[in-house]
Amino acid sequence: MSSYRVIVLTTLAMLAFAGNSLLCRVALKDTGIDAASFTSIRMSAGALTLWLLLRLRAGRSSGGGNWLSALALFGYAAAFSFAYVSLSAATGALLLFGAVQMSMISWGLFKGERMRGPQLAGLALALAGLVGLLLPGLSAPPLAGALLMIGAGVSWGVYSLRGKGAGDATRVTAGNFLRTVPIALLMSLASMAWLGEARLDAAGAGYALASGALASGVGYAIWYTALPALKATHAATVQLSVPVIAALGGVVFLGEALGVRAVLAAAAILGGIALVIIEKR
Repeated sequence: MSSYRVIVLTTLAMLAFAGNSLLCRVALKDTGIDAASFTSIRMSAGALTLWLLLRLRAGRSSGGGNWLSALALFGYAAAFSFAYVSLSAATGALLLFGAVQMSMISWGLFKGERMRGPQLAGLALALAGLVGLLLPGLSAPPLAGALLMIGAGVSWGVYSLRGKGAGDATRVTAGNFLRTVPIALLMSLASMAWLGEARLDAAGAGYALASGALASGVGYAIWYTALPALKATHAATVQLSVPVIAALGGVVFLGEALGVRAVLAAAAILGGIALVIIEKR
């Protein structure tokens, strides 16, 4: 694969990942759809899109997902949607990708990986940025939404770790998306029965379809196409651009404001994690 194609595919994938945050936030902020319905439509659209992409692709590949990975994927998607009821696009994306990387770094430490001085400094900087962002104050994000998004990030980290060596990444993701559909529909039914909440409108459903089909289904397929051509450190580092893209999109398309506290926290979290990843051997 040429370098130009790798750059284009990687850029498109990062735009798709950031687009998930923007689509979810605008749907839950400006339309009548509820978080459970958004999740159900998103996962159904993602499963259908990935299935169609596999049908169009020649050849057979190993792997088809499993229920434990599907539960981790569903945990990410559900917590992601409910968190964006109260979080801005930028804050949500920052917490999500910070939690993803921190959970995977923590797993590496648990498995015996050693850190050098610069990596430890980066980890401390990232943790300080996270604490600074969540400390009580007028500009602090809602705690419930922040904890939900951190949970979404941890779930995605678990999903990513479970996916290593599981076979063709696109096929595995398609199988896992398909398994999340009945779980998401059960969540919607439970939300309707226990909370009396089931709101749906055309605009909200459209954003959920775009999130599932384009930002998730097509976005993941593009990413997995580019991923084999990227070094592990490059693949991990380039994902840190997603919160920045989401923040810019939130300002331009959603009229969100970026406070000094959020900017400083983002610089500390993303800079610290980048230091850990780049110094890793």
